[in-house]
Amino acid sequence: MDIWKEAQLKQLIYESSIENAYKIALNFFNNLGYEYCAFSMISHATNHCFNDVNHNNYALGWNTHYEQENYCTIDPIVAHCNHSMLPILWDRDTFAKVPELWRTLAEQGLQYGWSQPVHDLNHHNSSMLSVARSHCRISAYELYENLGYATFISHKLHALATQKLTSKTPGGVSAIHLSPRETEVLKWSAEGKTALDIGIILNLSPRTVNFHIGSAIRKLGVTNKISAVVHAAKSHLI
Repeated sequence: MDIWKEAQLKQLIYESSIENAYKIALNFFNNLGYEYCAFSMISHATNHCFNDVNHNNYALGWNTHYEQENYCTIDPIVAHCNHSMLPILWDRDTFAKVPELWRTLAEQGLQYGWSQPVHDLNHHNSSMLSVARSHCRISAYELYENLGYATFISHKLHALATQKLTSKTPGGVSAIHLSPRETEVLKWSAEGKTALDIGIILNLSPRTVNFHIGSAIRKLGVTNKISAVVHAAKSHLI
């Protein structure tokens, strides 16, 4: 590995700010020959199209234009990264169904690029690291030659972005996410059903029902089933 690459990656390891980490990533990819670098994260719990964290060095006004035209709903790169862990090249074939967007990207100097998605294991947050340039087509060989760097950098940025989103929640506590089974048992508990009743309905043993109730109680930070039901209802989790 080149000395400059090792130095910048080590610097990135110890960085605790998403803003500074993005600047390191931008400089790293600039040195690899890419004019542009972008990182964005969406929390799927928010149920919207706009990015919760968004850093890039695109041309002035492009971000606003992208949102105003609602391009994220037709962007094949976004669609791919929302449902895949694999990188994707930007080329004419990728944008075959949206040639207008392909032409607009070319006008912005974003004609040749590739993106690497990152997903949480719980699938509540996903992010995308993209690099691009205005000239010289990117081959699959070049993509995979630099994929290791992009994977490392994207995961570091994803972790810092997650921390930033967490710090924005009330009291600095991360959002609560109940599993489908935990949600089910709390819903039936709210109907006054016992563990035995719920077990019969869901084809579970009472012990398993109580396990899920206990797990929900811990996640919600309460002390008993009634409090869990009330808290989940107030938080619109059930």
